[in-house]
Amino acid sequence: MKLLLDECIDRKLAREFPDHEVKTVPQMGWAGVKNGQPLALAEAEFDVFITVDRNLSFQQNLPQFDIAVVVLQAPSNCLADIKPLAPKVLEILNTVAKGEARVVST
Repeated sequence: MKLLLDECIDRKLAREFPDHEVKTVPQMGWAGVKNGQPLALAEAEFDVFITVDRNLSFQQNLPQFDIAVVVLQAPSNCLADIKPLAPKVLEILNTVAKGEARVVST
């Protein structure tokens, strides 16, 4: 499965998904892209977009995008806070549907 980490997530989180192809928004050259553009760009190449942006599902019409979204909810977006969520993300990867957002929290 191809995963895309949002630009505000530490790229080291990719190590927690060894059986998946993981890229970051900056690696794709999409850093600074706003207003739903990351989703529009990502849907052509990725299966799941992982973010800490809790407002994404309110700001975007997710069903129009052919990509699933996983929102990480932790005290901060520091690696130490979001890394413990990785096992939960792995559990839901096969069940999260394209066009939907799933929240993963502690």
